[in-house]
Amino acid sequence: MTNIVIVGGQWGDEGKAKIIDLLSEKADLVIRYQGGCNAGHTVVTGDQTYKFHLIPSGILYPGKICLIGNGTVINPQVLTEEIENLKAKNIDTSNLYISPFAHLTLPYHIDLDELHEEFLQNNKIGTTKRGIGPTYIDKVGRTGIRIEDIYEKEALNSKFDMILPQKNMVLKQYGKKTYEKEELIEFCQKYAEILKPHVTDTTEITRNAIYKGKNILFEGAQGAMLDIDHGTYPFVTSSSPVAGGASTGSGVGFTHIQKVIGVFKAYITRVGEGPFLTELNNDEGEKLQQIGKEFGTTTGRKRRCGWFDVLIAKYSAFINGLTGIALTKIDVFDDFDEIKICIAYKDKRNGKLYHDYPANTYIHKHLEPVYETMPGWKQDISQIKSFSNLPVNAQSFIYRLELLTGIPIEIISVGPDREQTITRS
Repeated sequence: MTNIVIVGGQWGDEGKAKIIDLLSEKADLVIRYQGGCNAGHTVVTGDQTYKFHLIPSGILYPGKICLIGNGTVINPQVLTEEIENLKAKNIDTSNLYISPFAHLTLPYHIDLDELHEEFLQNNKIGTTKRGIGPTYIDKVGRTGIRIEDIYEKEALNSKFDMILPQKNMVLKQYGKKTYEKEELIEFCQKYAEILKPHVTDTTEITRNAIYKGKNILFEGAQGAMLDIDHGTYPFVTSSSPVAGGASTGSGVGFTHIQKVIGVFKAYITRVGEGPFLTELNNDEGEKLQQIGKEFGTTTGRKRRCGWFDVLIAKYSAFINGLTGIALTKIDVFDDFDEIKICIAYKDKRNGKLYHDYPANTYIHKHLEPVYETMPGWKQDISQIKSFSNLPVNAQSFIYRLELLTGIPIEIISVGPDREQTITRS
């Protein structure tokens, strides 16, 4: 038995879906453990491209059991659309199961998310405005609606009687649409019927898998640097994308997990606001953005691009307990003369060097990256199948990242397709 957590090592968009899809082949169970439809996972196989927001990427393998864990927040409309889109492509969704303890994103959550961003103005977080933050606020505030509640009309009535006056008071104050209890109950009952075949006791499924020695793959959304506790707060998500979130978001104790694979781009990207020391606001950044097709799967927003940051990688490796790295999009560098790696930060005020990531984001405005430059390989590597056949300079780049991060690079992606992958371990 090998149970593996897949986490984003940077600010999300690292290519986790491809790695999850790749490793799902040998998994018996795939669990999405946190986040909501603010996530966007893209899988390319053959001539088909699949975009996921809530459903685990492992669904593409026939007969694979896929769970949406208790740590997620679910917009039932988005989930229903995903299920229908997969069915239209003849993908079987009968083995998709939803934890009754997952929380629902309701229409007023989306309105409140938009309102919050408008209120912050120049200090906005840069959320996807999908209602994720307000849903988690209600969860922590113990006023949330869980999946199990939509099958208990009395409980649903009681909860809306408690919650709705407060929500409507805020919405009305700022000129937004208010909600009637009956329309929300109707909304919940509609999706209760649609999702009913998928709602089950996922704890029993995971427990049986553990006892039978099955292989479990835990799928995280976003990235470690967006973690609510360990990321670049307050420019973070509302959940725990780090490896520890796999246990709390699935109900599987961490002693049952053997490996943690961190997915990193060969460069780094970020969507939304927040510090980003290696960001390139120049022709090189534009080149990375264009070749890498760096647009958000969920929002379509252009991603900010920059050089690989070793300080972030080491920090991410520690807080996640990484046992290995999957390196993606190295092929984007095929036409680069030189490639830079950030190996330290320098304080512009006093010249102090930081070789470890300073978690206090307020000082980042005083820091600048210190780079090491490596030669490019000026060669198309997208069809190379083994590490030994990569250009020497590409091999040197990978060896250098291993040395600087202290973590072995076990998987190398040289293109978006499932087959464009080099496995070293």
